[in-house]
Amino acid sequence: MTNTILKCKNHPLSVYINRLKSGQALLKDTPENVLEVVGILKSYGIVLDAYSKNLIYIAEHQFLELFPFFKYFNGKISLGKLLKFWWHDRINYEYAEYCMRGMLWHGGGGLDKYLDSPEFQQLAKAVIDAKITGNLMLMPLNQLFPEFLPDMVRQQAYYSALGQFWRVMSDIFMTLSDKYDQGKITSIPQVVDHILSGLVAAANLPITYAVNVKSKHYEIIPESVGLTFLTDTAVPYVEAIFFRGTPFLGTVSYNAQAQQIDHEQSRFTYGALYADPLPIGGAGIPPTLLMQDMRHFLPDYLLEVYQKTNRGTDNLRVKICQTFQKSMFCVTTAALLGLAPHPLDTENPEEQAANQAYLEAWMDRFLTSQIQEVNS
Repeated sequence: MTNTILKCKNHPLSVYINRLKSGQALLKDTPENVLEVVGILKSYGIVLDAYSKNLIYIAEHQFLELFPFFKYFNGKISLGKLLKFWWHDRINYEYAEYCMRGMLWHGGGGLDKYLDSPEFQQLAKAVIDAKITGNLMLMPLNQLFPEFLPDMVRQQAYYSALGQFWRVMSDIFMTLSDKYDQGKITSIPQVVDHILSGLVAAANLPITYAVNVKSKHYEIIPESVGLTFLTDTAVPYVEAIFFRGTPFLGTVSYNAQAQQIDHEQSRFTYGALYADPLPIGGAGIPPTLLMQDMRHFLPDYLLEVYQKTNRGTDNLRVKICQTFQKSMFCVTTAALLGLAPHPLDTENPEEQAANQAYLEAWMDRFLTSQIQEVNS
């Protein structure tokens, strides 16, 4: 135990290890941080509600459609919605798809394993055969490229899974806002506790996926597979979106000779916890779409905080990104507490040592993140 304690003291981020052990969060507890985090998560919850509904709509009603021109309309098309869409005064569902593809690419968890299993291949073949029968475009396409449509089914399984994950998270964030309005949330640890309780309550929710093709029901992810909310969507999402992410076009070179992108996906540090807020708002930076969406739903008390700063709302998207990162460190704190091998307040020496190793491993990954900036 002496070696463990010394190692903790020598770790560059030992202050955060000690903070977690004392019941605090990765984000320091101040009234200003509480207001910002709850306010941005309320806005985020509204956006996630829209994202979730659209992802599930695409998965269920745009199944194997090669040219889904109206996939962002959720089945409700009108001239008014078209004009609003063309004017870009709308929810940017493209960002939801960006996150979905990030999860698909990085993989991880039971969903990733299942989509490579013989059981999935059998179920996918059955629904593909039903879909392409009599379709003069899909039938020859499937014959020429037999792996194309199964890959589309895999992608649409991620549409559904991410939609189900965000459905739960949206509800957690909206109830957090309600409790704050009622005066029941007054500290960052309480914010973390609320999120952790929500994650634990939903941990074993089944992740399933099925579609109707020609009036017949086809299961693609049956409940019998045993996929669940926490281990098969929440954990892979945190890994893919919070930590790894994908390098933004225009900020680093994709040229292999330049060697600006690590060839190991597991060492990627382009996620939400690492991103520099300053480029947010620039063209081609995917999180710009999310910040643009959230700016429409900021609660008045948070917008008032931004208006009182030196630049007011001139750099609103950057401010939203900075606040959003604060909130994501709170969500990450809840995830770390939920996945810890033992309660962090344990007095058992062996359990303390296991927790120490667990926390140091995570702190190693935080070394180049924005953790110091959000706490400055």
